[in-house]
Amino acid sequence: MLIKSKTLKGYKLHSRDGKIGKAKEFYFDDQYWTVRYLVADTGNWLMGRQVLISPYALVGVNENEQHVDVNLTKKQIEESPSLDTDKPVSRQFEESYHGYYGWPTYWGGPNAWGDHPAIVRDSKKWNKPTQSHESWNPHLRSTHDVSGYHIHAKDGDIGHVEDFIIDDDSWTIRYFLVDTRNWMPGKKVIISPKWIDHIIWEDSKVFVNLTRETIKQSPEYSDKALIKRDYEVKLHHHLNREGYWGDHQTGM
Repeated sequence: MLIKSKTLKGYKLHSRDGKIGKAKEFYFDDQYWTVRYLVADTGNWLMGRQVLISPYALVGVNENEQHVDVNLTKKQIEESPSLDTDKPVSRQFEESYHGYYGWPTYWGGPNAWGDHPAIVRDSKKWNKPTQSHESWNPHLRSTHDVSGYHIHAKDGDIGHVEDFIIDDDSWTIRYFLVDTRNWMPGKKVIISPKWIDHIIWEDSKVFVNLTRETIKQSPEYSDKALIKRDYEVKLHHHLNREGYWGDHQTGM
C-alpha cells in the first residue's frame, strides 16, 4: 500500500503489550530512499530521548483504525540504546541499536537491505553481519527536514516538497508529492527519487531530470489514484521510465 508520510503522522503505535505513542516522522537514507526508522512520539513515557522503530519491527499499518503494529514489547523499547533528542543518529548508535535487537545491518552489503534487495523478516534467512568492501555509509535524512525543499526541473522551478509517499510493504519512499501552487494551481505532481539528477542539501534544492512541460502533461495525481497501479503505469509510460515494480536489484 502507498501512503503519505503526513497521513501516517499521528497514527497510534501498538506494541505487543500496549500503546507506546504515535508516529512522528521518518528517517530515510539518501542512497536507496528507504525508511530506516520511524520516530515515535512517546509523550511523557520516555521524555528526553528519541525512540526509533526499525521497519523490522513495523509489521502492519491499519489505515481504517489509524494505527501501526509494532512487534516489540514496551520493556524492549524502554531498555533499547538511548538516543538524545538533540543528537543525530550516528553509526555507533545504529550498530548498538541493531545489535540490541539482533537485526541485520542494512549498510553491510550491496543492496538496500544489506545482503537483500528487500526487507527479510524471517530471521532464519538472515546472514551474520560481515565487514566487506561492499558496505556503504548511509546519510540519514528526516522527512520533516526535507519537506519544503525546492524542486527544479531541467528548465526551471516546479514547486517544493509537500510530502513523501511511502510503500508500507518495502518501506521505500516511492515519490515526492510536489506542491506546484505557484506554477500549476490546482494540479498535484509526484516525482520518483529515481528521476533525481542531483541534490544540493545545503541549499535545500532537488534537481530532477525532467522538463517542466513533461511534468505538466503527466497524468493528474490524486490521493485516490494511488489505490490502483493503473495510475502509476500511466505515469511511468508518459515519462518513458521503468516502473519500480519490475526492479529487483535495489528494492526501489
